[in-house]
Amino acid sequence: MSGHLPVMRAEVLAHLQPARAGLFVDCTVGLGGHACALLEAGATRLIGLDRDPDALAEARLTLAPWADRVELVHADYRDLDSVLDRSGVQLIDGALADLGVSSLQFDAPGRGFSFQRDEPLDMRMDRTGGDTAADLVARATERELADAIYAYGEERFSRRIARALVEARRVQAIQTTGRLATIVRRALPRRGRVRIDPATRTFQALRIWVNRELVGLDRFLETAVRRLRAGARLVVITFHSLEDRIVKHTFRALAEGERATVKVLTRKPIVPGDEEVLRNPRARSAKLRAAERVVAAA
Repeated sequence: MSGHLPVMRAEVLAHLQPARAGLFVDCTVGLGGHACALLEAGATRLIGLDRDPDALAEARLTLAPWADRVELVHADYRDLDSVLDRSGVQLIDGALADLGVSSLQFDAPGRGFSFQRDEPLDMRMDRTGGDTAADLVARATERELADAIYAYGEERFSRRIARALVEARRVQAIQTTGRLATIVRRALPRRGRVRIDPATRTFQALRIWVNRELVGLDRFLETAVRRLRAGARLVVITFHSLEDRIVKHTFRALAEGERATVKVLTRKPIVPGDEEVLRNPRARSAKLRAAERVVAAA
């Protein structure tokens, strides 16, 4: 876990309260930074899920001091119900979902998440199956590409980019991050100084599309809440507005009415402080929301 900085570590611990002990679930265990913090702070047991086998291997090293109290599972966080059922667990004492791309995925060569290196256009969090970004770019219609880049990247020039991708793939398949980034940059109108690389939104959109990051997120939140004991808490960290919007509205819906199942603990999302952003620039877009399980009225 060398160099790994779990985002908003103190805020996660403050809301999950692992000092109360019990079984906690890290639904996106990644490199194990948050899980390590939970165990150090008093969690009795921990189940960690991740769909990236490489991340699980790193987490296993990080969590080795607590090996007898940790269960690591190769699974998507949306499979929480089946994972807990297989482990014979009915209720849990807290859950965390850190929905961002891990440092390992961004930094490891060959994963294709970043345009900082020219490498195969993969972008799968779980490389054991499913379409790569290159597969989608090769197969999708111009309309499908434009819709995905607009919906998932909030890119206003999505149609222009989609047209450029379709024209480019007629000449040669788009199979590397470098070629994709070059096509996107050339498709956009020239402007003055820009805050982010012109390819950033398209890369985000393809990553979300490949990994189906928004599909079933609301149902996962409902499942996680249903599995919490009364008084236990769910903490969710998001890294872009599309995810945060789903978390916000789902928490709000679960907290409304006489049969509410949660109390929302964060009226507004918590964001990292300036000092943390200086230490870890990747934390700058993080938002944390938390909810506590309540017993619904009869």
